[in-house]
Amino acid sequence: MIPEINYWAVAAATVSSMVIGSIWYTPKVFGNYWMKAAGVTPSGRGADAIRPIAITVVVSFITAWVLAGAGYISWDFYGGSFFVNVVVTGIILWAGFTAARFITHDAFDGRPAGLTVLNVAHEFVTIVVMSLIIGVWPG
Repeated sequence: MIPEINYWAVAAATVSSMVIGSIWYTPKVFGNYWMKAAGVTPSGRGADAIRPIAITVVVSFITAWVLAGAGYISWDFYGGSFFVNVVVTGIILWAGFTAARFITHDAFDGRPAGLTVLNVAHEFVTIVVMSLIIGVWPG
């Protein structure tokens, strides 16, 4: 079985990830705390952000695409509401893969717990918003 994926929904979910990240990590929201806790010192040069932003666009697209496919498979298997299946699948994937891996790596890296919570919460919001977009716009 090949999942039916709405690539417009995947593109919109990708854009949502960029919007959420740009708000979440702005200095007036959590950016100052994140920079201090992560030991990041901005260079002040906009050109230095091009590569990380390009990488983020690619991985956000992959995340949205996988989420759309997994949501479709979940819906095809369980039936019921496509929307509910996508949202529940997104939360389960976030908990089992994203949150669990962040927590493990940050524990071994000795990162501050607050930084881990900040980043895991950001990923939760991102995945839930992606799930909502994909869920209301099925393939």
